Amino acid sequence: MDGILLVDKPAEWTSMDVCAHLRGVLHERHIGHTGTLDPNATGLLVVLTGKGTKAAKYAENDTKEYIARLRLGLRTDTQDIWGTVLEQNGETRTRSEIEAELPRFRGDIMQLPPMYSAIKIRGKKLYEIARRGGDVEREPRPITIHRLELIDRDENGDWGLVVACSKGTYIRTLCADIGDALGCGGCMSALRRTRAGDFTIAEAHTLEEIRQNPEAYILPIERITGKVTATHG
Repeated sequence: MDGILLVDKPAEWTSMDVCAHLRGVLHERHIGHTGTLDPNATGLLVVLTGKGTKAAKYAENDTKEYIARLRLGLRTDTQDIWGTVLEQNGETRTRSEIEAELPRFRGDIMQLPPMYSAIKIRGKKLYEIARRGGDVEREPRPITIHRLELIDRDENGDWGLVVACSKGTYIRTLCADIGDALGCGGCMSALRRTRAGDFTIAEAHTLEEIRQNPEAYILPIERITGKVTATHG
């Protein structure tokens, strides 16, 4: 079964958990995705099946869009609320104070990758080193933030951010950096991917829906390769 499946990934599933599950559902050995979502994140996961996996290279650099929640006054070792608390001061900031800091994070910027990431240094993943209590020197990497907008504030006092960004961007690091810029610290409290390239969350389906009728949701791989042909043809 060759093509694309747009999955609305549930929380507490890794991206590879989703792929492994779909191998059983589709009875297809070759299944991959075009960009990892952290286990606690939800939203659009673009899954490629069968010969469609060969198209991954055409989609891996696509712009991704997210809705994130920013919790101020809290710093953790993982830069999200699921990590070990390093500092909790209870401070917050007004909408105007936050919006005044956002322009410095738009456009082409440098971002320091977090220790809790799958980046390899000297053959070891950073999160493996971090879990043993280690720390290593890292070099900032260039990323692009195409869009960064403050939207609402929820019942927990967390601010909503719409972020459209390039490959390699860590949204939890962005949240932590914004908190540091505001002087109160901050971390990510939720993350949902809403777009990847030309695909949107409105097109995605739950795993339950896909289990019931997987063939109905397979999209043609030309949704990816056709875009490349149109660009270079």
